[in-house]
Amino acid sequence: MKFSTTCRLCPRLANFLDEVRQTHPDYYACPVPSFGDAQARLLIVGLAPGMHGANRTGRPFTGDFAGKLLYSTLYRFGFASQAEPLNGADNANPELSLNDCRITNAVRCLPPQNKPEPAEVRQCNQYLVAELVSLPVGAVVLALGAIAHFAVLRALDLKIKDYKFSHGMRHVLPNGIMLYDSYHCSRYNTQTKRLTEAMFHAVFSAIVLHLHSRDLA
Repeated sequence: MKFSTTCRLCPRLANFLDEVRQTHPDYYACPVPSFGDAQARLLIVGLAPGMHGANRTGRPFTGDFAGKLLYSTLYRFGFASQAEPLNGADNANPELSLNDCRITNAVRCLPPQNKPEPAEVRQCNQYLVAELVSLPVGAVVLALGAIAHFAVLRALDLKIKDYKFSHGMRHVLPNGIMLYDSYHCSRYNTQTKRLTEAMFHAVFSAIVLHLHSRDLA
């Protein structure tokens, strides 16, 4: 199914966004589309828009703490044109573009308390199916967190028990996609040192090495 910013397939989420638009009329507060290169070999899958992040700006991982680490890392490894996701007015930086990379979420709408229900993850999975189908041969998917990892497996009709989530893990999937796992780059994970910048960079180093090996093959 083609993604639409007017999607209301999940009543709880749609009604919550209606409320958010009332209390924050200047917020985007709609289902958030993917951002990046349509022909990318790297697809990054997060959990869901944050209240004052993508839900405000309309761009994945833009406006909240998680985006600072993600976009600075993408810039460091050549996937982003700039490291700063915001402009001076605290809106999505119009000068920032992604190269060979696209970012999306397992759930496209802001969930109450940042916690989507399992049924909502399943409902939104059809959009992730479409994202994965569009990937070129030899593509890489980076799942940020266990829910994103499970959403990718569901979209590919794979069994969760066969592909355990673990930070830094790499899974060779039957369709040729390489799935990499990382803890989510949330404020909580980074402040508690569950995920350090070095750990995050190590995952991207492995991804870049893999993509370069594909180029040389």
